[in-house]
Amino acid sequence: MEGMEKQHEILKRRLPAILDIMADAEKQACRRGGVKAWLEKLKTVVYEANDVFDEFEYEALRRRAKKNGHITKLSMAGVKLFPTHNRVAFRSRMGNKLSSIVEAIKVLVEEMKDFGFDKFQLEAPAWNRWREMDSVIVDPENIVSRSRERERKKIIEVLLNHQACSGDLLVLPIVGMGGLGKTTLTQLIYNDPQVKEHFQLLKWVCVSDDFNVCNLANKVCNASETNLEEALNKLQEHLRGKRYLLVLDDVWNKDVDKWGKLKACLNQGGVGSAILTTTRDKEIAEFMGTVANNSSWKNKYHDVAILDIDFIHEIIETRAFGLQKTKPEELVKLVGPIAERCVGSPLAAKALGSVLCNKTTKEEWEDILHRSRICDHETGILPILKLSYNDLSTDMKQCFAFCAMYPKDYQIDVEELIQLWMTNGYISDQNKVSAETMGKRIVNEMVSRSFFQYEEQRRIGCSSTTFVKIHDLMHDVALSASEKECVCIIDEFIESAVSKDFLSK
Repeated sequence: MEGMEKQHEILKRRLPAILDIMADAEKQACRRGGVKAWLEKLKTVVYEANDVFDEFEYEALRRRAKKNGHITKLSMAGVKLFPTHNRVAFRSRMGNKLSSIVEAIKVLVEEMKDFGFDKFQLEAPAWNRWREMDSVIVDPENIVSRSRERERKKIIEVLLNHQACSGDLLVLPIVGMGGLGKTTLTQLIYNDPQVKEHFQLLKWVCVSDDFNVCNLANKVCNASETNLEEALNKLQEHLRGKRYLLVLDDVWNKDVDKWGKLKACLNQGGVGSAILTTTRDKEIAEFMGTVANNSSWKNKYHDVAILDIDFIHEIIETRAFGLQKTKPEELVKLVGPIAERCVGSPLAAKALGSVLCNKTTKEEWEDILHRSRICDHETGILPILKLSYNDLSTDMKQCFAFCAMYPKDYQIDVEELIQLWMTNGYISDQNKVSAETMGKRIVNEMVSRSFFQYEEQRRIGCSSTTFVKIHDLMHDVALSASEKECVCIIDEFIESAVSKDFLSK
């Protein structure tokens, strides 16, 4: 970079400033269009910068090869592979490219100041505010109640018998990917007559991504203290001696100390008290859960089962046809194939049923059936599932978005995937931890958060190879995250293109 030291120094100062606010910018991008456009422009500039630095590295290798006589040894092939470079022309060309990138970075930094990252207070989305009253369940057809009957009975049995087994506080996390029905199952348990009769106090608190101990303590005991110590004292007084059931819905917190501080006060309740939590992350469930102390449970949490296809079918049909007395047979026949696209997710079934409610022709229904993605803005599923993606670190977001390159239901070789992440520069050695180890940690984290699911281990030669698969709905999230980065050509597109080409000929 001889002769370009000034531009280099500017980049060294400016880029860290942008990286400092990157996490905040990504959070805001999902709700502020201007920030999203800013991030896309930043990516474009960074890709251009990568290309420039690749050229520098290539030129350095070329000069080293020439100095060591390697090009001469290759004779004519070497001349073709490494054509003669004019150093002055190279410096001029690269200087212009680097200056252009530096100017673009300067503009981005100025715009960054205008956005006021870290100062802008994000308003909770409407669906999140609505969750505050989410202990009330609406199930006019009793589909929900019937579909979760076995799971509901199993958990209620643990809650009611816990007093006889142990006097310790029972914490039972309910785990599953977004849209699988964790909150719905918890609602069924919370509103069960046996549960209401057994517990002296019941309280439902929506946590979401703000695990503020003071705020949570206030919500449980309906207080408004601003001092943490006073809020915790009030919480202890409120619970002391009472057998209570507390629901902490939608937990994202991974800070063990915060949970420990809150739990210490929650232990003041009467014998047989219990806490139900819902979370998408098995790692959170592991450190919060205590139910494994009960011999009838293998894990510290309950994994929500995917919904049976018959119930998915019933949800879609109920939503799509509503109160209609007659249901067109040609449309009823399409309910089954559409139900299979939901892969056991009641959220997907409700969303698709609601979309189909306004479609009256076979062609419109088939259009929904043959879409490559059901998680789009029309169904409204994507924003809910994308919460899990938004909670990832920046490097993990890149790694997951890259997986959109794999087709749906593809069994991904974990070792090969990690090598591809390394090749693309998404992961590298950090603090004496190898890139391979970092990659394995990311895969395990993805499994814990229900992005991936382990498929099987196969012996290939002398070694054992692990495979994972992306859940269908999370694959749609990956496609959404990478839509500005790559193009995925699906079978339907190829078939359509081939048939059109054939007709044109």
